[in-house]
Amino acid sequence: MDNNNKLLAVLLMFLSSFLLIRSSTAAYNYNVVNFGAKPDGRTDSTKAFLGAWQAACRSAASVTITVPRGSFLLKPVEFRGPCRSRITFQIYGTIVAPSDYRGLGNSGYWILFVKVNRISINGGTLDARGASFWACRKSGKSCPAGARSMTFNWANDVVVTGLTSINSQVTHLVINSCNNVVIRKVKLVAPDQSPNTDGLHVQASAGVTVTDSTFQTGDDCGSGVKITQVVYRNIQGSSRTQQALTFDCSRSNPCQAIRLHDIKLTFNGRSATSTCKNIKGVKAGVVMPQGCL
Repeated sequence: MDNNNKLLAVLLMFLSSFLLIRSSTAAYNYNVVNFGAKPDGRTDSTKAFLGAWQAACRSAASVTITVPRGSFLLKPVEFRGPCRSRITFQIYGTIVAPSDYRGLGNSGYWILFVKVNRISINGGTLDARGASFWACRKSGKSCPAGARSMTFNWANDVVVTGLTSINSQVTHLVINSCNNVVIRKVKLVAPDQSPNTDGLHVQASAGVTVTDSTFQTGDDCGSGVKITQVVYRNIQGSSRTQQALTFDCSRSNPCQAIRLHDIKLTFNGRSATSTCKNIKGVKAGVVMPQGCL
């Protein structure tokens, strides 16, 4: 074989390997746009997101669901497991709720993950458009109970990183009956005029770590019910109410092995208060408000 033929053979082998790698990567990366999602903030993309989820859930290999730049309208949706392998939601754009608060508020949830193991949420913004719901609550009219922006029920090995949640109707992030959860570099924000919007609820869960995050909400920044082995580290933010931190644990099932490390939650730029029932643990560094441990 002469040199030209050898060079051609090498190039063909390289090209074949490159195409094989590209096709393999594409097979494990599902872009919601390819399932019909529209990044215009007006077209309902719920069906497209569910289609991407179902394909990812069937995959035997680890898979990424990509939400590209743009604004995607999502109605109340349930992503249910168990799935065959690890799934990562890589969000570059913004996911927005319907403008009519009743469609969201009557469901009780917006984005719900149920019985999912090895799930990661990376980046992006959730905008629950809670202003009209808050206005209803303030008017004294009959209003729905409201929806939590993102909830994990009976999930294990969960990672939420770099996520921003704004304008939640009631609670930004809920961890319920979960194990081994890491929440880092998240930002949970609602304006001062948002009544009873909570930042993070952790309940009936174990092995939860919350680090390097900012909570700016209309009510409690963080709370927990029947939780163990939970670490809150380097958390800062502000609360519209003076009570910024709540641990409401039962006497028969106290919150145990709680660690508060470098927490700074304020109320109108001043010291906030905390309510802590039946909690055992330790604190380190500067912890504001004081009184829990």
